[in-house]
Amino acid sequence: MGEFSGALRQQVLNWLADHVPESRLIHVLAVEQTAIALAQQHGLDVNKAAQAGLMHDLAKYFKPQKLLQMAQTEGLSLDPVDRANPHLLHADVGAIVARDQFGIQDEEVLQAIANHTLGKPGMSPLSCIVFLADSLEPGRGNTSELNALRQISQQDLPQAVWMTCDASIQDLVAKHRLIHPRTVLTRNWFLYNVKPTQSKQQSSSTEPIPQLSIE
Repeated sequence: MGEFSGALRQQVLNWLADHVPESRLIHVLAVEQTAIALAQQHGLDVNKAAQAGLMHDLAKYFKPQKLLQMAQTEGLSLDPVDRANPHLLHADVGAIVARDQFGIQDEEVLQAIANHTLGKPGMSPLSCIVFLADSLEPGRGNTSELNALRQISQQDLPQAVWMTCDASIQDLVAKHRLIHPRTVLTRNWFLYNVKPTQSKQQSSSTEPIPQLSIE
């Protein structure tokens, strides 16, 4: 894993041990390993994937008021859904912690941390990898839907992103919960703006687009 296997990684692990429960640390380590595997599969920077994967949940257990305050201080644009559910800000705030606490300056890594929950239209392949790793790491379960998404993520990152957004949206609708506009925008961008030839074929095909849900 290059330089990140040394002192900085241990520093992050020590910090996480003091700020998240053991169950969340297990998830974080699984996301790190899944992100590394996806980066290797798609020929991306493994060191960056490891950094973003390990640091994606730095702000996961911050109190709602702290999340709102840090986001506002940073000048982030807040949607009403953010204010109703400040927990959704933990990704964006986590990028702030990575920068200020651990000196991460690589914008691609910071964006991958910030985008791991809601995604972002046009986000980089590294962001796609961390977004998918968070949803698809082994600890999330072993359903047929998840396994199908895992297989697609090995082959086609953009397709895996919009299908994962579909699954998330369906799950939120079933639970009568708010859906953040960024999730919808991310889904639409990757469905319609990536590989337009493939999208046209899908839209004109008699076969329906798969609709997946994560239990």
